[in-house]
Amino acid sequence: MNALEVTEILNLSTPEKILFWEELWDSISLNEEETAIPESHKVELDRRLDKYLASSGELLALEEL
Repeated sequence: MNALEVTEILNLSTPEKILFWEELWDSISLNEEETAIPESHKVELDRRLDKYLASSGELLALEEL
């Protein structure tokens, strides 16, 4: 991508930028091998889920948060 193409993207209207981003994201998500979730992230997500499931279900008040 050259500077002219970047300038063209930056000059798009907000709705056009959103559509561009959606198309770009869709093209990235098609290549799951290139965007695979690292094992360390999976382990952390499992840890957080286990902690959530083990909690008493009490929530913090906004002031406590």
